[in-house]
Amino acid sequence: MENNKLKLQNFVMASILVALIFYILVVGQSILLPLVIAIVFWYLITVLSEVFGKIKIGDNSPNKLIRYILSFLAFFAIIWGFVKLIAINIEGVVRVAPIYQANLEMRWNNILALLHIEEEPTLAQLTEIIDLGQFITGLAASLTNIAANMGIILIYVIFLLLEQGNFSDKVAALANNPEKEKRARLLIRKINEDVQKYITIKMLTSSLTGILSYVFMRVVGVDFAEFWALLIFLLNFIPTIGSIIATIFPALVTLVQFETYTPFFLVLGGVSGIQVCVGNILEPRLMGNSLNLSPLIILLNLSLWGLIWGIPGMFLCVPLLVISTIVFSHVPQTRSIAILLSKNGQIQELTEE
Repeated sequence: MENNKLKLQNFVMASILVALIFYILVVGQSILLPLVIAIVFWYLITVLSEVFGKIKIGDNSPNKLIRYILSFLAFFAIIWGFVKLIAINIEGVVRVAPIYQANLEMRWNNILALLHIEEEPTLAQLTEIIDLGQFITGLAASLTNIAANMGIILIYVIFLLLEQGNFSDKVAALANNPEKEKRARLLIRKINEDVQKYITIKMLTSSLTGILSYVFMRVVGVDFAEFWALLIFLLNFIPTIGSIIATIFPALVTLVQFETYTPFFLVLGGVSGIQVCVGNILEPRLMGNSLNLSPLIILLNLSLWGLIWGIPGMFLCVPLLVISTIVFSHVPQTRSIAILLSKNGQIQELTEE
């Protein structure tokens, strides 16, 4: 009886703790999300510095300070390039908007004629119903918020880079025991290896998908093919629904760009085929069983983090799930949770190799 009472108390305490964590994540989004994004940026810069460390100039490699400076500049140069590409394509869309508008009206009238609707609502009436002004205002507010947070994120990244030299000493001080310290370091190494492998393979497959899609769309003649290729690259980091959205957007553009439906079906079929070949055939072969995550859990995790932190949460959901599973698997009290999160129920042990 006493044992059952203790189990009930532990369950209630665990439930309260989980509810409190989710409450903090939602309420503290404005503080926590920039910090988490900064940690991701810091991690990517650190990985990039390791790549620069393998570059040989004669018999020597760049020292640690030079590597981090080069990594920092290269990383934010890439982000600036992405932003510049998006801005250029938005300007292009504004220039061809009248042509798109005319083709959209033609498509709309064809649909109404096909459905035998006599009283035809105009696009202006639909615009009033949808209230595009409110949508644009909300979009502008979101972009402004991201731009404002970039300053905070940059400060966090700089301080993380300055602090990382003390991480090893902090691990030793927290463990306060050689055996615990050894296990903590093995755990950190395992997390680093799995997250690094996921990001590396995902970068490779997303880049390949984006490049192949770009070539295909250029052959078809889709406007702003480089922008859609960039969107495909980015959205492929969102599990499942990311690739679907990335396929639909360029396909829909062909409906207002061309006068026939042939390009629509070509882009829809071609980009979908590339997504399937790379995402469902090549990527699983490269990943193997290293991450060992249940597809159902990944989908549920995507929905959960999307609900908590929106689109940034969708990008972060898999790395966060990888880290959580590894930690859960090596804590006796939470090992059962790790088994439920895994694909086959097999949990890897920490090894020194």
